Amino acid sequence: MKTFMRYEKKYMLTEEKYLRLMDVFKDKMEDDIFPRSSICNIYFDTSNFQLIRNSLDKPVYKEKLRMRSYGVPNKNSFVFVELKKKYDGVVYKRREKMHICDAENYLYFNNYPKNDTQVIREIDWMMNHYKNVIPSMYISYDRIAMRGIYDNDLRITFDKNILYRDYNLDLKSGIWGDRVIREDEYLMEIKISGGMPFWLCRILTDLSIYPTSFSKYGVAYQINKGYRECICKDLSCGSREFAC
Repeated sequence: MKTFMRYEKKYMLTEEKYLRLMDVFKDKMEDDIFPRSSICNIYFDTSNFQLIRNSLDKPVYKEKLRMRSYGVPNKNSFVFVELKKKYDGVVYKRREKMHICDAENYLYFNNYPKNDTQVIREIDWMMNHYKNVIPSMYISYDRIAMRGIYDNDLRITFDKNILYRDYNLDLKSGIWGDRVIREDEYLMEIKISGGMPFWLCRILTDLSIYPTSFSKYGVAYQINKGYRECICKDLSCGSREFAC
């Protein structure tokens, strides 16, 4: 069982700005413990997508439930069942490591797992609250993860090749789907427990890199509902109005 509490800021980058940032980061950032990974997720929602529709309305409180693997799992793999909450800008993530068979039996078929932990009880309360929570979307991406050389609480990730699908919702089926962002774009996330370092604020300002609210699941849901033209237009214009 693990619990995380932090602030997360998101930024959409062109490849040019990504390369310029990486050049600056050489003296400030280093590879995290797992610097390169392919992250695969199944998001769970109600049959009418109540969770993501609520999230897109930008409430003070929102929550998401997902099953996550690092790389494509097999029937013997372990995965993470995660409950991610956001309240007034602060992100709280609770997660439980489980054998994939136990996780699937629980999340897909509502068979309560053997490891009765606090996190499982919180997830179970959420599933009972919303009722009829089902697998709803697959999201995967390639991640580059870094941490501050002088500030280990500072984490920065770059995600690209963000893919989604709304069928064959099985992590074991592999990494494939439709694109959420363009091939030459990166989603940068700055994860901090307190204030952002001054040097980082200055670099972002100098490069005209501004925060945006962007939810991978939210944008995939909108694309799937036929809003692709509007979303692509917003991305090309540098819109900062994506739902988190």
